[in-house]
Amino acid sequence: MRRKTVVAPWLAVILVFFGSALCFSQSDASRPQQLEMHSRQAQEYLRQNRPDLAIPEFSAIVALSPVNVDARVNLGVLLFFQSDYAEAIPQLEAALRLKPTLWKIQALLGIAQKRTGNTKSGVPNLEKAFPKLKEEKIQVETGMELVEVYAGANDLEKATAVLGTLRSFYPTNVEVLYASYRIHLDLAAESMLKLSLVAPQSARMHQAMAHEMARHGDYDGAILNYREAIEQSPSLPGLHFELAEILNTSSVAGDQEQAEAEYKAALAVNHFDQQSERRLGDVAAKRGDQKDASEHYSRALRLHPDDPEALLGLAKILIATGDRSRAQTLLEKAIQQDPTMPSAHYLLATLYRLAGRTSDAKHELDEFEKYKKMKEQLKALYREMRVMPPAPSSDDADSRE
Repeated sequence: MRRKTVVAPWLAVILVFFGSALCFSQSDASRPQQLEMHSRQAQEYLRQNRPDLAIPEFSAIVALSPVNVDARVNLGVLLFFQSDYAEAIPQLEAALRLKPTLWKIQALLGIAQKRTGNTKSGVPNLEKAFPKLKEEKIQVETGMELVEVYAGANDLEKATAVLGTLRSFYPTNVEVLYASYRIHLDLAAESMLKLSLVAPQSARMHQAMAHEMARHGDYDGAILNYREAIEQSPSLPGLHFELAEILNTSSVAGDQEQAEAEYKAALAVNHFDQQSERRLGDVAAKRGDQKDASEHYSRALRLHPDDPEALLGLAKILIATGDRSRAQTLLEKAIQQDPTMPSAHYLLATLYRLAGRTSDAKHELDEFEKYKKMKEQLKALYREMRVMPPAPSSDDADSRE
């Protein structure tokens, strides 16, 4: 006797969908009573969560009525979830021959074929079913199987495409996020290796080395490589800005002034560099030059009207100069674009309190505390991992953080 097996969550979805109305062929008048008996018993075993006992009943139905799609589906699904892939495959294949648009069944067939070593047949079934699936669990499972196959074949572009689709549908799914992390690490390592072979002394190679060094806290090494890259190709996009970001985190005397010069150099290379405009606003605000800061934030917002950091930075200037109404509008828009900025919530709470909106102020203070705690936890994680945290932003400039 097969062992008792608990029905998996997305197995139940499939069984309910196909098991709710078993349709039997009535061509042989001597069989209807047997079909009804096996059907009734199979459904009872499913209600008792005894798929091991339901399997023989569905097998009997298939033997009596080979063209019964629902019986084939249920039998194949139950065998699949008992990991009896070899037995499940012919049942799933038969169901698909009878009804080719059973996408969940095609996905299960592809998974079963892959897990039994037949990737040549399994991958096309997975690829065909994947874009047709709707339920999260089975679509993620199917996508993960494809990613595993593609990664094993070193086809990282295909793996990345599948993960991109999954992330667009399920942006907080832990399995999808972890797989994305691993694949992008592999893709970065592969690209770094190829770059080192193709152009080992190029500006881009120095830029890549600088980025990796900065990620792991070797700021001196990163600065040297950025400067080497700039010496080779001073107009290369991104170089001046990335060097400025490193210098902007430094506590060494003179590095802040150099950072400002690099942001300006980045703008000289690209007049539409919104990030450098915003950073120059931060630099000006830090030294108390509200007029200069306001001009830079305003230019950044003309280039990118929804930039939450520029909205926050300009709102701070407006609060300092007494324009609370416009500052409130900017803060509300900033939070709409990025709800995770603690100081935006704090400042908005202050403005709401001054306007007599007590309940709104309390809500924003609660949000402030929540995201402040979250950011503190992230900073601790970066320290533990010994990697470079994100560059300081307008949000980090608030001393309440």
